[in-house]
Amino acid sequence: MKVGIVGLGLIGGSFAKAYSADGHEVYAYNRSRQTLDFAIMSGAVKDVLTDGVIPECDIIILCTYPQAAIDFLAQKGPIIGGKPVVIDSCGTKRRVVAECSKIAEKYGFLFVGGHPMAGTQYSGFRYSKENMFKGAPMVIVPPVFDDIELLDRIKKLLKPCGFGRISVTTAEKHDEMIAFTSQLAHVVSNAYIKSPTASKHKGFSAGSYKDMTRVAWLNPEMWAELFLDDRDNLIKEIDILTASLKEYREALAEGDRERLTKLLADGKARKEEVDG
Repeated sequence: MKVGIVGLGLIGGSFAKAYSADGHEVYAYNRSRQTLDFAIMSGAVKDVLTDGVIPECDIIILCTYPQAAIDFLAQKGPIIGGKPVVIDSCGTKRRVVAECSKIAEKYGFLFVGGHPMAGTQYSGFRYSKENMFKGAPMVIVPPVFDDIELLDRIKKLLKPCGFGRISVTTAEKHDEMIAFTSQLAHVVSNAYIKSPTASKHKGFSAGSYKDMTRVAWLNPEMWAELFLDDRDNLIKEIDILTASLKEYREALAEGDRERLTKLLADGKARKEEVDG
């Protein structure tokens, strides 16, 4: 299989390493030539993803910020042709799927929205791993939802990555869910670490602190773009959280042990309910 990777950050680098380790030819484009040269030298990438190679690929994976993915397809759309399946891996789907689908329809190639549910708090090719996606879920937004042959083709193309489950959804549902499961967690973590008390945490922190602050170490430019793309859903989740925190604060301010205990018990019960 001939694979094209656009963007060699954490996710793009992990895709490149996974396909290369499985014996496939990987070609890549990256904004920084230094990173691309290192990827080639390390063996994760065979060569540059040139205009001549693009139409020969079986799959092209866009591993960039949303706007960069749209811009790349707008520029390369006329030369992609009918062979490659183009999949993005951006963290939001509505704008990317809408814009990229228009480009795909205009130039006659297949575009599928995608989002691998894997990663770390770190960014960059040096943190990428060939087993990053092993057992992880992959969410896809196909142009047609009842095309079994298309879904089977996508699964085969993604098989070298080792995803544990491939879920099919709409761009709208994806963005609604991801605002809660990912984006809100990054906002809370990033805000939490801004407490003046954080500078004095050493010697007083353990697992809870590490869990809460892990994703505060984020890529500001990328997450700002993702948050703005999904701002309606994210604002809704922030409002829900703010209202809940207000209840805890009121119980504390009033010294209401019974109310506070109930709030904590309700949260524990909700955790048991949603996680089984």
